[in-house]
Amino acid sequence: MDTNSLLTALAISLGLTLIFEVGFFLLTGKRNKKDILLVILVNTLTNPIVVLLYWVAYFNTNWNTAVIKVPLELFAILTEGFIYMKCAQSIKRPFIFSLTANAFSFTLGILIQQVF
Repeated sequence: MDTNSLLTALAISLGLTLIFEVGFFLLTGKRNKKDILLVILVNTLTNPIVVLLYWVAYFNTNWNTAVIKVPLELFAILTEGFIYMKCAQSIKRPFIFSLTANAFSFTLGILIQQVF
C-alpha cells in the first residue's frame, strides 16, 4: 500500500468512525455537548493508531486478520472507556458505552465493506 492509499484509508476510517460513534452517542439519547466533543477527540486519538497498526501488521505478517483486529479493538475499547470514565459527564457506564459504540461502528464498517 502506497502512502497516498494509506492516508486515504486512514481518513475514510476516521471520518466514518466519527459519524458512527457520534451517531451512536446521539442514538443513546445523550446530548451533552462536551461529551460529543469528547467522543470526537477520543476517536481521533484511537482510530488512526488502530488503523495504522492494523495495516502495518497486515502487510508485514501472515497473521489471520482476526488475530490482528481483536487486540487492536480491545486497546481502543479500553483506552476510550478509561478516558470516558475520567472525563465524560453523561456517560454513566463508560466501558459498556465504549464497547457498544465500537461494536456499532465496527459492524457498520464491515457492512460498508461488503457493499463496496
